[in-house]
Amino acid sequence: MKTISFERLQQFITNAFLSLGMPDADAQTMGALMADADLQGSDGHGVIRMVPYTRRIRAGGVNVRPQIKIVQERAGMALVDGDNGMGHLVMKRAAEIAVEKARATGIAWVGSQWSNHAGPASLYARMALPHDMIGLYFAVGNANHLPPWGGLDMLLSTNPIAVAVPSANAGPIVLDMATTVAAYGKVKAKAQRGEMMPEGWMIDRSGQPLLDPKRAEEGFLMPIGGYKGYGLSLIVGLLAGTLNGAAMGKEVIDFNHDDTTATNTGQAICMIDISAFGDVDAFKARVDTLATDLRASERMSGVERIWVPGEQSEARRVRYAAEGIPIAPALWTQLDTLATELGIAPLGD
Repeated sequence: MKTISFERLQQFITNAFLSLGMPDADAQTMGALMADADLQGSDGHGVIRMVPYTRRIRAGGVNVRPQIKIVQERAGMALVDGDNGMGHLVMKRAAEIAVEKARATGIAWVGSQWSNHAGPASLYARMALPHDMIGLYFAVGNANHLPPWGGLDMLLSTNPIAVAVPSANAGPIVLDMATTVAAYGKVKAKAQRGEMMPEGWMIDRSGQPLLDPKRAEEGFLMPIGGYKGYGLSLIVGLLAGTLNGAAMGKEVIDFNHDDTTATNTGQAICMIDISAFGDVDAFKARVDTLATDLRASERMSGVERIWVPGEQSEARRVRYAAEGIPIAPALWTQLDTLATELGIAPLGD
């Protein structure tokens, strides 16, 4: 695959949003966060989304000049109305509010309503790390791809969870997972690259494995851990959607097929100030010790190494920053076509 520098990718995305009428500061934020998704290897949630985002904006489904505001507030919480703005902008603001409140209260929870797709969950949980805090993020997915356990009606989504925990020297512990075996963005990325899906990601309506990502609409995603994953998806949806007055269940808009209806996406972020519980350096040192013990633990036959959550994404950040971010040829072509339509410099210039 071709590669591109983080800076060039960020500028391309920024220019695209500027051409769509987004204010400069917001376009810069979108460029930084979407390029950061690709930098860590979350290729199902980065620049691959630029074409569908553009389509929705042009159709009037997203507000490019939102007035993001707090509509409910207490000392340790807030509810943010995203005014149908891009989810990246809404959740960056929500994270900032949560950090500010957590400094005063120790723990703060901020939910969102009238937001949109925001990319990979870890982007927002990681916003806790520079502040010596632990970040937790929850969201309702932007299309239902999961039925209740034993059912066929798709009433739930991938409903992701992310948690970021700082350490002293071992690197942050960052869990980013869908409540399904694979996020639907990964299915899209497989289709974009012309690859088949592993068995276990999806099944068809008769219960048979579905391997071709281009036939994804003929089936549904599988929950992690069977019925436990179904239950977890439901709880995440209640916390991120129902609690915030955002869409959940039948109310969820499939943004893959509806470009005009506001999705009213719900998300939530929680920030925990480590200093409220004790010495920050001591906590980080204990995280280091645990990470070292995990990596050094006895391995099963054929296992080369044991990873901790987030370690492989961190390695990709380092590698892609040095070597460039890989972009699939088909996606590169789509983005060059988009650049022509928007009147901006193509990706490769």
